[in-house]
Amino acid sequence: MSGIALAAASAAGAVLLAAGFVLGGFAARRGGRAADPGLGTPVERATFHTLHTASLAAPPLRAGLTEETARKAAGTLRSLLGTEALCLTDRGAVLAWDGPGEDHHRAHVPEQVAETLETGRSRSAHTGCADPDCPLRWAVIAPLTGEDGVLGALVVYGSRESAVLVRAATEVARWASVQLELAELDRSRTRIVEAEIRALRAQISPHFIFNSLAAIASFVRTDPERARELLLEFADFTRYSFRRHGEFAQLADELRSIEQYLALAGARFGDRLKVTLQIAPEVLPVTLPFLCLQPLVENAVKHGLQERERGCRVTIAARDAGAEAVVTVEDDGIGMDPEVLRAVLRGEHPAGSGIGLSNVDERLRQVYGTEYGLVIETGLGAGMKVTVRVPKYRPGVHRSAA
Repeated sequence: MSGIALAAASAAGAVLLAAGFVLGGFAARRGGRAADPGLGTPVERATFHTLHTASLAAPPLRAGLTEETARKAAGTLRSLLGTEALCLTDRGAVLAWDGPGEDHHRAHVPEQVAETLETGRSRSAHTGCADPDCPLRWAVIAPLTGEDGVLGALVVYGSRESAVLVRAATEVARWASVQLELAELDRSRTRIVEAEIRALRAQISPHFIFNSLAAIASFVRTDPERARELLLEFADFTRYSFRRHGEFAQLADELRSIEQYLALAGARFGDRLKVTLQIAPEVLPVTLPFLCLQPLVENAVKHGLQERERGCRVTIAARDAGAEAVVTVEDDGIGMDPEVLRAVLRGEHPAGSGIGLSNVDERLRQVYGTEYGLVIETGLGAGMKVTVRVPKYRPGVHRSAA
């Protein structure tokens, strides 16, 4: 079972256990009265209420443990447990309080949670409140945990000592901890994607930048207008490639960046580089991972012209395939030994092979599933054809597209 699936199972189990505790009290209070057939049985209504309430608390917690998210979740968690008051803390301070008694109980919370933060174990204790009108007599402290250990505590207050409340608070804290762990997984995934994009940006060779500027400079005297156009292409290309937001982009934007890259490469190689574009207009709005095509085109130009004086042709095609858009990048260059290609895709990068193919392949598999990795046809002296399939109606936007 994957980490996320295991987390989801744990979350479901925790909520159901908590629901069981709530249902027990619910049924007991109703004394077994007959259910209204139109509204469901008391158990069914209580189950729905518990799961619905838990679902309201999940989104804030999935954003991490902060004052804002704790404030949004505290009231819902208190409703879930049905207690007099509840607070959430991190390792240093109270983040949110819901219910009465904050004016004279909040200051004592850091002292009460210290043992739980240290041991990671739930505990209950008398609050020691001297106010005869205050209903907060007992506190249950349960740890909130993440990948790096105890992140904070859930403190639940009641009017009397209750073993059921201890168990319920502990299970709800476990469920909340699962949400916090999923938030950490989301942040970890974001860092990985950002690192992969930085790696792709790093692959934009300084030699390419130098050669592009040199080619532009060569036209300054002989063809100033073309030099100006190429300089604008260079500015737009670098601006797009180094933008700082968005994991996804539309195919139209990716193709525009590729056209700029090819215009700069064409200024250097002249007639040796021939390019054919075959783009179906209906697939231009399709969303795909940012910078996933440019490395494929760069690879085609590099290997297409390598050790060949007569030049090469690069063909870029994008077509509608029902529920998918299919993009192919093909060159008639020197090709690659299939064994070397397999090593590249495994992440074993032979000298000069670069990281573009393996990086793009891995990102596509992460976003869409293993069946959407690159399909590459090649052989020594046979050129190379790389095919990318992208689901049109499931754009893989785990986050909002740029």
